[in-house]
Amino acid sequence: MNFTALDFAIFIGFYGLVLGFSFAKSRGQRDSADYFLGGRRLPWWLIGVSIVAANLSTEQFVGMAGQAAGNVGLAVSAWQLTGAVGIVVVAFVFLPRFLSAGIYTMPEYLEYRYNAAARGIMSVLTVVIYATVTTSAVLYSGGTALETIFGLDLRLSIVVIAALGVAYVMWGGLLAAVWADLFQGTALLLGGLVTIGLGVVACGGPTEFLTRNADRLHMVLPADHAELPWTVLLSGMWIPIFYYCGLNQFITQRALAAGSLKQGQLGVIFAGALWLLVPVAIVMPGIAAHQLYGSRLERLDQAYPMLVRELVPNGVRGFILASLAGAVVSSLASMLNSASTIFTMDLWKRYWDRGASEATLVRVGRVSTLVFLVLACVVSLSDLLKGGVFKFIQEFQGYISPGILAAFVFGFAVRRAPPSAGVTALVASAPVYGVLQYFWGDIAYLHRMSLTLVILIAVMALITWNAPLKEPRSLPVRTGFDMRPSASVKWAAALVLGGVALYFVVFF
Repeated sequence: MNFTALDFAIFIGFYGLVLGFSFAKSRGQRDSADYFLGGRRLPWWLIGVSIVAANLSTEQFVGMAGQAAGNVGLAVSAWQLTGAVGIVVVAFVFLPRFLSAGIYTMPEYLEYRYNAAARGIMSVLTVVIYATVTTSAVLYSGGTALETIFGLDLRLSIVVIAALGVAYVMWGGLLAAVWADLFQGTALLLGGLVTIGLGVVACGGPTEFLTRNADRLHMVLPADHAELPWTVLLSGMWIPIFYYCGLNQFITQRALAAGSLKQGQLGVIFAGALWLLVPVAIVMPGIAAHQLYGSRLERLDQAYPMLVRELVPNGVRGFILASLAGAVVSSLASMLNSASTIFTMDLWKRYWDRGASEATLVRVGRVSTLVFLVLACVVSLSDLLKGGVFKFIQEFQGYISPGILAAFVFGFAVRRAPPSAGVTALVASAPVYGVLQYFWGDIAYLHRMSLTLVILIAVMALITWNAPLKEPRSLPVRTGFDMRPSASVKWAAALVLGGVALYFVVFF
């Protein structure tokens, strides 16, 4: 694919606008609250768009479209649609607790609920997963997209993406990232809609597309399906959904920066509403790519990039490249900022330098960002992700997400659960999941995650029954923060849930 002068002008103009605007908005940051949480003053609409931009990177454009081109089809949309339901639950159940406590990070809450050991364990697990799994997956999928569409060298593509992402987060922290997300989130959704429009036309129009791909346009798959049987919709899928939407630092960090409970709740629900576009903008292009170029796909992850390479006309390529690069950079910057936040606030300040000044904390955050990026680059250039980037992310997060979810949810529900229960769940999660994977590797990984969660909760219940707290632990209460509920939040949640239900009815 050759770039025209217009393509270059659009790409350079887009990134000049994004960089200039986001850097200008993030000037004058004075302390760690400014750098890591944007001064705790983000409005709902910026929170929502930023969550979407952080979430919808090329691991979705490349990974989800790749699964749609394979034997999963439209059913892979269940991740985003159940995510929209999950984020509504997060808005009403998780978020009020977190905002009331005034925390910086998810591990910080575990210290208040259990003890310092629980906070430290979750911090280490989260930083390791971010640096070796999620960030590397973003780099690899972004490099794969640029390699397939434009013929760029994979290593060079990864280096360019890494440089753009680290520029955002090292300069202005979260505030620079979320203002960049405003532009990039809009661009990536528009780019996806343009791509499916071109794909449907190339497939012969809407009627021909729906007819030829009728077997792939189902939200519910048979119970014996190897990757996504319908039974996981009732069990295992909710584990990564609640972990990702409610306990994943790089998603919830936006909501933690809200100016009030109402702004935070509306923000995450708005993100859920935007996720309703994912089946059309990301998943269906993969189905169209299978119809048009199925025999030419060496790897399923090439489906979306192949569609862009073959169909996008001159003059539009610059915008498509900008939207794809924007998707990558948004997620990369978000993950790096979140990993550095957890490392700085939960590990460095806690165990190495309790009296660190605000300037020192910001400096540590920037240095750790570079270290994590280098580690992610090394993993992204290995062979670990060659089997499919989306499955890679979910499989490896299966080692920690059941334990983290069990620690939080059991702690919410059982107020006398002792610290040993929370610590046990965090420590035992990876060994339990690993044993299940070794002996039952042929069953869907979501079923293994579900069984892991059940085992961990049973162990926590046994520990609590044997040695409950005499009195529930007192959690911090943030003063001067508006925690008033709002009727508009309930109406917004109802609309999102209705949109999800409509998808399952139409494409059952």
